[in-house]
Amino acid sequence: MIGYYNYTVWLTYLSLISAALGIGASLHGIGHPYIGIFFLMLSGLCDAFDGRVARRKKDRTEEEKKFGIQIDSLADLVAFGVLPACIGLSLATLGPDLRGSIIKDFRELCVQGFLSSVLIIILVFYVLAALIRLAYYNVLEEERQKTETGNRKYFVGMPVTAASLLFPTIMLAQYLLPFDITWLYFLGLLVLGILFLSNIRVPKPTLKGILIMVAIGAAEGVLLIIGMFLLSHIRY
Repeated sequence: MIGYYNYTVWLTYLSLISAALGIGASLHGIGHPYIGIFFLMLSGLCDAFDGRVARRKKDRTEEEKKFGIQIDSLADLVAFGVLPACIGLSLATLGPDLRGSIIKDFRELCVQGFLSSVLIIILVFYVLAALIRLAYYNVLEEERQKTETGNRKYFVGMPVTAASLLFPTIMLAQYLLPFDITWLYFLGLLVLGILFLSNIRVPKPTLKGILIMVAIGAAEGVLLIIGMFLLSHIRY
């Protein structure tokens, strides 16, 4: 059987499985984007530590290292490229809002006319930007490893994993805002897609920085669960 299956890639595979489940949760039936967002955060958690786990194996072959780089980017494309787009599609056309009702006027606008075309263009642009960002990173990383040792100090362009913190934050805004946040979510897709392709340099987070981001993600998850629980009881 082709491929590698030791512990160095388990978290990457789990991230991909989580993303696939999130896509299904977002698009199945009437869809539920707020369940999909939990799978997005789980993928982000797996990605936060997969590289560190892989580097603990000191006897990795060059093939294993290259496989790890490629499989990580492929999983990231699904988890942080395709899944956020599917959540956005569910928000715009399928899914219920946090208050358990459909924002009919907005949904009707989303499925017809000019606005529908704009939303589709944003979705396609976002996924394409994530693809280009990941492919470009792979090229740079391969060239860097020919001349440098150790880990890189910064990223060129916003890492796609930023999606796992940005979009849960936007979803949380629905608790505070009196209007549907779908348009805000799509604005986030557009802005983040542009940042994927930008030349900005983003410092690679240290372990402390990773733990802070994990803590933020955990807090967002707890707040989403509490909010959905409270609103469901208020509604009934």
